[in-house]
Amino acid sequence: MTTVVEDMLTTYPADLGGVDRQKLARCIEECVACAQACTACADACLSEEAVAELTRCIRTDMDCADVCGTTAAVLSRHTGYDANVTRAVLRACATVCEACADACEAHADRHEHCRVCAEACRRCERACEALLSSLG
Repeated sequence: MTTVVEDMLTTYPADLGGVDRQKLARCIEECVACAQACTACADACLSEEAVAELTRCIRTDMDCADVCGTTAAVLSRHTGYDANVTRAVLRACATVCEACADACEAHADRHEHCRVCAEACRRCERACEALLSSLG
């Protein structure tokens, strides 16, 4: 069974310029999943009793959600493709995912939502790195 992302990539009427469709699809999907996880984690952190201890985690969650959402959007557009922009966006996304995973892992033993979010961030970081390395 294919995903919506895969279906949209398949139906794109022009050549994708040699971009690995599987890695691209996986990266878009992981970015969307990570953005959702980070948004939910920030919200869950705001509901914790010791919310003041989670300030960095909340901020990083929000930054990561924004960057992942933007990365998914940039990767979903192919007309007028600019490899330099794509590389820069992927690097930024991998960087913020790493930072967010680190922040969430610091609380993962006490907050299950942080553990789940950290895992989503690590998957997204790996997907960005995989796509980035395939771009040459």
